[in-house]
Amino acid sequence: MSALPDELLVHTVLVEPAQGEGPFGMEYGEQVPVRCFVDDKRRLVRAATGAEVVSESTFYAPLDTVCPVDSRVTVNGRTTTVLASSRRDGGGLPVPDHLEVALQ
Repeated sequence: MSALPDELLVHTVLVEPAQGEGPFGMEYGEQVPVRCFVDDKRRLVRAATGAEVVSESTFYAPLDTVCPVDSRVTVNGRTTTVLASSRRDGGGLPVPDHLEVALQ
């Protein structure tokens, strides 16, 4: 497995992993800092529901990062929600394995 190079992980986001719906709405796990690379670029993505939505930012983190859809993420001082989370596993090929997370 080839990981993202440390020199690319120049940003830190705070992730509160979604744990599912509770009696009072969405429930989240403990907030954890994640070293990553943030790309503040508006783009069209397909959400978990299948709808096309606009993502304001994307971050790239180590593959073992826990950040499912609907998690809360604080990036660059704003708190937002995960629209899509995609595992990019090279399967042994010489490419960096990572998690790509599209944010609302």
